[in-house]
Amino acid sequence: MLRWAGLRDQRALRFCPPPSREISDAETTSTLLLSLSVALGARLAPSERTMADQQGSITVPDFSSLLQMDPYLKPFEQDLKRRHEHLQKLLLQLEETEGGFDQFTRSYRSFGVQRQPDNSLFFKEWAPGAEALFLTGDFNDWNKFSNPYAKKEFGKWELILPPKHDGSPAVDHNSKLKVVVHTNDGQRIYRISPWAKYVAREEKTVIYDWVHWDPPPPYIHIHPRPKKPTSLRIYEAHVGIASPEPKVASYSNFTTNVLPRIKDLGYNCIQLMAIMEHVYYACFGYQITSYFAASSRYGTPDELKQLIDVAHSMGIVVLLDVVHSHASKNTEDGLNRFDGTDSCFFHSPPRGEHSLWDSRLFNYSSWEVLRFLLSNLRWWMEEYRFDGFRFDGVTSMLYHHHGIGTGFSGDYNEYFGLHVDEDSLVYLMLANHILHTLYPDCITIAEDVSGMPALCRGVQEGGLGFDYRLAMAIPDKWIQILKELKDEDWNMGDIAFTLTNRRYGEKCIAYAESHDQALVGDKTLAFWLMDKEMYTNMSTLIPMSPIIDRGIQLHKMIRLLTHGLGGEGYLNFIGNEFGHPEWLDFPREGNNQSYHYARRQFNLLDTDHLRYCQLYAFDRDMNRAEDEYGWLAAPPAFVSAKHEGDKVIVFDRANVLFIFNFHPNRSFQDYRVGVEAAGKYKIKLDSDEVQYGGHGRLDHNTDFFTEPHPFNGRSNSMLVYIPCRTAIVLANEEIDYCY
Repeated sequence: MLRWAGLRDQRALRFCPPPSREISDAETTSTLLLSLSVALGARLAPSERTMADQQGSITVPDFSSLLQMDPYLKPFEQDLKRRHEHLQKLLLQLEETEGGFDQFTRSYRSFGVQRQPDNSLFFKEWAPGAEALFLTGDFNDWNKFSNPYAKKEFGKWELILPPKHDGSPAVDHNSKLKVVVHTNDGQRIYRISPWAKYVAREEKTVIYDWVHWDPPPPYIHIHPRPKKPTSLRIYEAHVGIASPEPKVASYSNFTTNVLPRIKDLGYNCIQLMAIMEHVYYACFGYQITSYFAASSRYGTPDELKQLIDVAHSMGIVVLLDVVHSHASKNTEDGLNRFDGTDSCFFHSPPRGEHSLWDSRLFNYSSWEVLRFLLSNLRWWMEEYRFDGFRFDGVTSMLYHHHGIGTGFSGDYNEYFGLHVDEDSLVYLMLANHILHTLYPDCITIAEDVSGMPALCRGVQEGGLGFDYRLAMAIPDKWIQILKELKDEDWNMGDIAFTLTNRRYGEKCIAYAESHDQALVGDKTLAFWLMDKEMYTNMSTLIPMSPIIDRGIQLHKMIRLLTHGLGGEGYLNFIGNEFGHPEWLDFPREGNNQSYHYARRQFNLLDTDHLRYCQLYAFDRDMNRAEDEYGWLAAPPAFVSAKHEGDKVIVFDRANVLFIFNFHPNRSFQDYRVGVEAAGKYKIKLDSDEVQYGGHGRLDHNTDFFTEPHPFNGRSNSMLVYIPCRTAIVLANEEIDYCY
């Protein structure tokens, strides 16, 4: 979620490899690390060496390809080396002290509460600042002193509860627990275990309770994870708002009513927001209180597991919006002051507080914080079978200034130096390295506005290891255009530049709008385009007003242009595929706890005589066209035309030709467009089709033949008819599009 002020436009960086190459300091370091690896290998038994190699803990970095691709990084080669050496040191420490990261990241199997084979319960916590710990709850009639934890080394505390006389566990499934912490200043405070797997609150109460979750039998996933998509088409969704009813919707509702829509629309990935438990519903899931608990307001953990299992059966991968950038300040039902101190999981203030978000900031240099966060990622992958993560607030993590009041110009000095938080940066490298080693098809996406170089390059070549970054400048550009410019003043070159301005060799997720643009204070693209007329003039039973006509045509064109030109993946926020009106606002004191704007009005889509179904149909067929031709998986497009007077943009990508005429009233007969591949072209997607709310001005039986007439940097060209406010996708009939 975007919560900082900063410039988002970074200069275009399309680098060519340098003509020659010298032996670098990185290669000298690589030799030293190789020697260290050999020495370490000599100390390990063969089976241990196999595990070490599998975990990638003794690998040799090679920065040469990264430095060739981006020569501007050459002056900062020592910084890249230092970061990687820091990572290497952590991996070796994990190997020597924890038996490797495989064991370390499974710490959710030992911390919190664990049922043993004999039905005894083992409890374990890390509370380095506490004087004493006790367990209380329904099981002991809330006796505060009868069940003390034993103090262990390094701030650990342990407790074993033997089974009942009948052999069943001492704590029943679905019963309440609390940790009683005696602080070093004499206070007695009540806390939820940071490792709690389920928390809930009773109606009309504010504080959440730790609820022991051990259902017989546990949910068993049936369907295997789908393969990692070549072209990533993401449906960003919030379970709680996924219903037209004014209430908190459920996991089961999403499974039954929303998953089939997503499948029909052609999205192959769901990004689930607000799953990690958060006490304050209106925070949109970004003030986490319980990191291992799936939000109980939508249902049970088993119902979330079923949601993911059914998505997998449809061939859809599911990503979790994970928040490791900060945590809620809540104490009684959050991580804050768990052991009574102002640090524990966090830096002490002021470093441990985020001034804009009013939240706590993790201490990524702490061994136990690394255990907690890395195990958290592993937990969601293993227990719920998520397929990857969208990391929230990465810019805040990367810099000590957290991006507050800071603009990013693209100067590389902004990405290196003392203002960079290398502890959190290396944590991200470590997380990506572990995830991609254990789960080769895992997908990780970074929310970063700074333009950090090599964010989406492999860890072993000097990068941070993400698969994708969000192209956050694109939605801002569309909102700015709609707010500030008349149609005739739209700048085709500026639009094309924003959509193509990304780092060479680093994949981006393009989107015209996400949840950020829909939040209260802003509004959806459809509402910017059509505003109050959406309440009265969306019926197909009456002629389109000029505002509705303009809005429907531009809504389709903006989304298709973003889809085709903006990145290597595409994202849509739930409901925006059919032009959802208004904005998002969660129940709170300021709106009298209303759910009116905290819902998605699928009823509008299901009303046949409303034009929302036309926008839905276009979004569906846009995704299906991409699935057939694979432009997201292809190299970046070649933009052959950005005509300011005609308001025309033309580009080809994956041997598919995209033509956009944004002019409000001028159509063009026999308009020459350049194209690289010769042959016969046919219309495959036409925003002007009547079924999409268009005017049906194009004949789809027309064959377009290229001429050996070079034009606008392309080897061939052809003549086409492009009506005003229309986008056309043409495919070469003589090319096999299997990819």
